[in-house]
Amino acid sequence: MAGTPSNGPAITTPPTAVTTTPAPSRTSAAPAKAVSPAPAGTLTTPANDHGCRNLTVSNEVKAAVTGAYQRSFPRFVHVQPVPHQFFYGQCGGVRYAATRFEATPGATHEELVGMQDEGSATKYFRGTSGGSWIYIASDGFPRWPHGCGDVPQIPETLVAAWGNCPVVQ
Repeated sequence: MAGTPSNGPAITTPPTAVTTTPAPSRTSAAPAKAVSPAPAGTLTTPANDHGCRNLTVSNEVKAAVTGAYQRSFPRFVHVQPVPHQFFYGQCGGVRYAATRFEATPGATHEELVGMQDEGSATKYFRGTSGGSWIYIASDGFPRWPHGCGDVPQIPETLVAAWGNCPVVQ
């Protein structure tokens, strides 16, 4: 796992609207559902002893991850994360995110056609030490059978905390 473990949990200060990463069910193989937002600055319980845990995601983080996607795929200008499909977590001092994208109003014909395939695949990102985000991987098309568990760049303990990144229909 890259990065240096932190001495304690990192607290984020999100803007007014926040959502939480869908939590996996420990008793069912059914996809996890989105959970109610946690209060601003609240962290979820660590997933294990390795320091991997879900984090509350802010609109600022979603915008930064979207910007990283747009830098990697400049043909997609009018995109946003699919609602209730944003996974955000941290292992040690390294932050990770996973989401699918959808076209927004104003999307060109080329963007709409491109998102038919590109938007159906989950994209994976890693936070940098400078505070920005970089694109690190994409699901296969069709989706890989083990979700984010098939993405070697995502730590296994975070994959478990994210429940293999289920796609909510």
